[in-house]
Order: sequence, then structure tokens, then C-alpha cells
Amino acid sequence: MKDVVIIGAGKIGGAIALLLADSGSYRVTVADRRAEQLAELAPHPSVSALLLDIADEAALQAALEGRFAVLSAAPFHGTGRIAKAARAAGVHYLDLTEDVATTRQVEALAEGADTAFIPQCGLAPGFISIVAHDLTERFDTFDSVRMRVGALPQYPSNALNYNLTWSTDGLINEYIEPCEAVVEGRLVSVPALEEREEFSLDGVAYEAFNTSGGLGTLARTLEGRVRTLNYRTIRYPGHQAIVKALLNDLDLRNRRDVLKDLLEHALPATMQDVVVIFVTVCGWREGRYLQETHASKVYAGIVAGRRMSAIQITTAAGIATVLDLLAEGRIRTSGFVRQEEIALAEFLANRFGRVYDADADRLRRAS
Repeated sequence: MKDVVIIGAGKIGGAIALLLADSGSYRVTVADRRAEQLAELAPHPSVSALLLDIADEAALQAALEGRFAVLSAAPFHGTGRIAKAARAAGVHYLDLTEDVATTRQVEALAEGADTAFIPQCGLAPGFISIVAHDLTERFDTFDSVRMRVGALPQYPSNALNYNLTWSTDGLINEYIEPCEAVVEGRLVSVPALEEREEFSLDGVAYEAFNTSGGLGTLARTLEGRVRTLNYRTIRYPGHQAIVKALLNDLDLRNRRDVLKDLLEHALPATMQDVVVIFVTVCGWREGRYLQETHASKVYAGIVAGRRMSAIQITTAAGIATVLDLLAEGRIRTSGFVRQEEIALAEFLANRFGRVYDADADRLRRAS
């Protein structure tokens, strides 16, 4: 069994801990500065709790010494400290961040490291980049890559058509910070909440618009090889217009604490959610202009004996799969590792990654 530390005992951190511990391959220590959060962890003989403030650099590094890896499920603004402590302690580092600046900091820390630094191991960025890169490899040359992901309530019941399903800080950051895209072959910055589009999948209408961080490192990987590359978040129609009014007309983009308080006290959380994944790549193969598409949905369900939301399942499975592949030596074990370096087939074949397998899900539903 490998010893790992998870920083952050929230809904996602707790789901990761249970998934890893239930596999029988990992002993997990979950660290958080809030005792009440640690008290809510699902009991498991391979999970222990540690009261820890990551602002205490010495205590953080001491908690990581001798471990196999540290997994950050902390808010994006704390992950840089965790990565720095991982480098000092000589342990592998994985995170779920969507923040572009944080990822660049992690990349700098990874230079010359004997251990792996693997940011963006969740859903988007994360699995979405693995899927998109796999689709591009089916073409001789490719023209456009369009990535769309949304974590949505199955039963929307308010004007925003939305329930809180994950980190409020991360959600706000996605809606405010600039977004990367490739336009006419050039890597550019585009504003969040713009370039709205509509589409339908399985008879359900959706809208999608720019949000920050979802591309991960894929934009730099494919720059110069693709004409159009973009990432947009999926919501039900009407969501974007209200969020823009909150951020722009009420100026809440400059009062994030007020916006966070408003969202957390006005929007209920839900365990009845669905994750929608929609990736389309167009390009040329054997002289023909063709399209390849990956479309799937993941629903809330029972995992490791506990009911989890779809966003918990997909995010926890994403980072657990990458950790497993790292432990098995199936991905690079030193330096900066990009999500798109991971083979989709190996990801889906992994015991944790199988929750993403759309073909397996269809077979289960048909049986």
C-alpha cells in the first residue's frame, strides 16, 4: 500500500479519499484546517484525518515527508504552497486546479524534479484534454478542436437553472478570469462568458460559453498544429445572461466575497446531477475532411459503497486514475506531466477511469 496525503476535506477531497482507500492499494491521510470538515469524512480503516493549516510551511512539509504523493483538493489559491512543499519533501504532486497562473507555477517548480508534478487531473481540465488529444491522433492533420463540459443539475428549479456542485471559488474564477484559445492558428486570450452558442444532445437544449482554465495545457501543446481550439462550459439556456448581469451590472466581479456568499446562500447543492462531455475534432484523413466526436454523460450514483454526485465521481476518478497510472509506472514519474500525455485507452481501462467509459455505460444500461 502506498501512503498519500490529500489536502482538502471537502466534498471532492472526501470522495477521492474514499475511492483510493476502498481500492485496498492506498493509505490516505486527509488534511484540512477545519476540524468540522474532517469530522464529515466517511469512516474507513485506511483513512485518517490530520488538522493542518497549509499556511504553516514547516508543518505542511513535515506532513508530506516519506509519502508517495500529495493530492491537492484545496481551493486554487492554495495549490502553489502545496506544490512547493511537495518539491521540498520529494513527493509526487497532483492537483485539480483550473487556474492558469497556478499551473504555470507548478510547471516552474517541476523543472529538474525527480518526482512528477501533474496538475489539472480532474474533469476539465483533465479528462477532457485526454479525450481531445486522442481524437486528434485519428487524423493525418486536424483543423478544429471544440471541447464542451458541464456539471448540471438533473432537475433545474431556479432562474439560473443551476445548483452548486463543486468549489464556489473555482466556479467564480472560471467566470471571471481570461480564457485561452487558438484562433486562426494563434494562441490568444479571450474573455470569459462570451461567444455563447446553443446545441442539443439527447433531445436536451444547452448553451455553452467561454470559461477560464478548461483547456489546461492543451492549447500550448497544439498551438501551430490546429486552426481553431476552444473550451466552453455547458449550462442550461438562460444561465449566462444572469451571470453576466451579476458580474457586470452589479459589479460583483470586483467583490468576489459578496458573490460567493450570495451563491452559497441562495443556490442549494444537489446530489442529483449529470456531467455532460462533448468533444468534436475536424480534420483530414486520407484526403477527406472528417469529424470525430466523443459525447457522454455521467450520472450520480453509488461508488465505493457511498452515494456520490456526478461531479464527485468524475473528479475523484480522474485524479485517482492518474495516481494509479503513476504508481504503475505507466506515465512519466518525474518532471512536469501534461494530461494529454496520458493515453485514453489506458485511462479508460483503469479501475477508477472506467466510470468515464461511455461504451461500458451503454452496455450496462442495455443489460
